Amino acid sequence: MESTGKYWIPIFNALEDDCKVFLANPKYVRGIRGNKTDKRDALWLCDLHKHGLVRNSFIPPKLIRQIRDLMRYRFKLTNNASSEKNRAQNCLTVSNNMLSSVVSDTFGKSARSIIDKLLANPGDTDFDVAPLMHKRMKATPEDISRAIQGNIDSAQATKLQVCLEHLDDINKYKAAVEAKAVELAEPFQKQLIQLLSLPGVADPLTAIAIIGEIGVDMSVFLSVRHFCSWAGVVPANNESAGKKKSVRCARAGVYIKPLMVQVAHAAVKSKKCPYFAVRYNQIARRRGKKKAIIAIAHMLLVCIYHMFSRDEDFKPELYTLPDNQKPNRKSSLTADEARKFLEKLGATVTMPDSPAPDISPSG
Repeated sequence: MESTGKYWIPIFNALEDDCKVFLANPKYVRGIRGNKTDKRDALWLCDLHKHGLVRNSFIPPKLIRQIRDLMRYRFKLTNNASSEKNRAQNCLTVSNNMLSSVVSDTFGKSARSIIDKLLANPGDTDFDVAPLMHKRMKATPEDISRAIQGNIDSAQATKLQVCLEHLDDINKYKAAVEAKAVELAEPFQKQLIQLLSLPGVADPLTAIAIIGEIGVDMSVFLSVRHFCSWAGVVPANNESAGKKKSVRCARAGVYIKPLMVQVAHAAVKSKKCPYFAVRYNQIARRRGKKKAIIAIAHMLLVCIYHMFSRDEDFKPELYTLPDNQKPNRKSSLTADEARKFLEKLGATVTMPDSPAPDISPSG
């Protein structure tokens, strides 16, 4: 069966329990252009499958698919929440309200209390903000009072109110989706614990999202290289007549790739396992930061593949660094480093061991 949009799913659901369904990617079974009809496509698929030339797509078990669907919807809700925050911030900006310049989070508890107070009476901006502020806020009541001295008209106030209510609804729906995903992930507690031992994975919901994308059975992939290629974190092969063309990563792994890139960004900041940070800096110097972070995501996927295959936690002792490669967080410069730094700025530096340069005019 050829995968076309979502139309293959009802047929797959009906046949899943009774027979083995081969789901073919149209990219690999495409017929000749100009000689294509639905009947010819069906005959061509049958001919390919008869000779074992149809590559079966990865379809995880039903429980994994349910988790995947919920976590992908959670991702969409997160994007919608970010859009609503941007719209609400735009309402404050065009109303000359600069609350965002004095608070770290415009949608935190204290900032929301101040905004709600403003929306209750948009014309009154001279109220006492001290009772609405959290005791740990760095900004003073005077700073916040000056920041909210704007002019919120009725149109912007209505729009801001709707945005905030929609944001609250999105967060409520997101919490319901997360609760159901956590409930469905109960049978995979062992794999969740293994993922949480990996550098960069600190949130259980991140671990659930990874399981929802790749499953827990690594035997469905031919090898670890096939697994990483399926996730879209390896360079492509595109060579013809001895000439190498573009080798940029394929558009595979639309959801797992950005998820692993986020995990990689967290892993390179981990102080418990500095190996990934050192490797990232080494690759970034030669190939750039974008390729470096994809390389770290590839390394983490290799770790996950072997952790699930061998049923074991992440072993940080396998990723130790030699003493000469450990990150050196020194607070001062050496004399030679200071000399080079000053010379780069255009200064002439004379070291005690070296003779003074001849600066007398020629002739």
